[in-house]
Amino acid sequence: MPIINIQILEGRPPEKVKSLIARVTDTVSEELDAPKENIRVLVTEIPKTHWGIAGVPASEKRK
Repeated sequence: MPIINIQILEGRPPEKVKSLIARVTDTVSEELDAPKENIRVLVTEIPKTHWGIAGVPASEKRK
């Protein structure tokens, strides 16, 4: 059973996350010849204060 873990910065609309899950599932299913029912996609949204870019929290870097 393929399990895909995706970490993204929080703040995207729920419909974007839903689309991401569907498209990743489709791609993995096609590439591995795995039934979609056996594929799990876990999306973890990380607060920008907890995501570092070049030593700086993303919440500060993107200002």
